[in-house]
Amino acid sequence: MPVVGRPVQRPGRPGLLERMWITLRHMIRPKVTMRYPEETWRLPENYRGLPALVRDEQSRVKCVACFLCEYVCPPKAIHIEAQEITTGVEKGPRIFDINMLRCIMCGYCEEVCPEQAIFLTKEYATVGLSREQMIFPKDKLLAMGGTRPDPIKKWARLTRAPEEARGSTDAGQGVSR
Repeated sequence: MPVVGRPVQRPGRPGLLERMWITLRHMIRPKVTMRYPEETWRLPENYRGLPALVRDEQSRVKCVACFLCEYVCPPKAIHIEAQEITTGVEKGPRIFDINMLRCIMCGYCEEVCPEQAIFLTKEYATVGLSREQMIFPKDKLLAMGGTRPDPIKKWARLTRAPEEARGSTDAGQGVSR
């Protein structure tokens, strides 16, 4: 079979003078030293760090234990057990654990969450002296996540006055007041 095209010209190995020049250039270049605990790197805007659970403005856990994040997690780092919550309408997580040794910070859990209850933070330091310490429970994940505004407002129909609820259903049917 005939050869098609031209052979590629590969650069030769650098000579002794070129190798010495590379070494000297690195020796005289200014060094960057960071005192780590006191100084930290400035992270880019799209940095994906550790996942964390969040609460809404009334300090309610936004997670409804739909198990989507557990199913979509590639390394199976998330474990959820559901329970019924006090409203009697929905469920919430009784246990929500993330194994940070398995987590690859891919962001699938954040993308699939219908309630916007899990977010990737800018946190990147995970420290633990044992495997058990690297499994973050619900309380630690909520402390890491803090409070975020709730654009979905899933609790609004349970907390608003009866006149407002009636007005919104009438407005939906085209009746004006």
